Amino acid sequence: MVTEIDHVAIAVHDLEAAIDYYRTTFGVEPVHRERIEKDGVDEALIKVADSYIQLLTPYTDTSPLAKYMEKNGEGIHHIGYRVADCDEVLEHVKAEGARVVDEHPRTGSRGTTVAFLHPKTAQGTLIELVEE
Repeated sequence: MVTEIDHVAIAVHDLEAAIDYYRTTFGVEPVHRERIEKDGVDEALIKVADSYIQLLTPYTDTSPLAKYMEKNGEGIHHIGYRVADCDEVLEHVKAEGARVVDEHPRTGSRGTTVAFLHPKTAQGTLIELVEE
């Protein structure tokens, strides 16, 4: 079901400073930037092999990420697993008793189809299913 890691998401207070850190430290540039209105975040994606580091910052105080960062600060926020069929995998995990954030897949970054699994289901890790 899971074909590879799509991305590791890192919550940051200052997106430009985080981009500069990755540029200076590792010599990399973002390959994609996007505002994800539904989630209230701005992102920058840095490609690493066939996966990404996703730098995320909230642009509104009502964003779920802003609320998360108030409690936890900066750092790893979630991991995205690439799947061939997001709807199929989501239905499977729900049938297995998984608690989900998204009852149905929705549009995510880069035009992907995504759905989140609740961290209480997955050993404290927020998991995003990603279908390209």
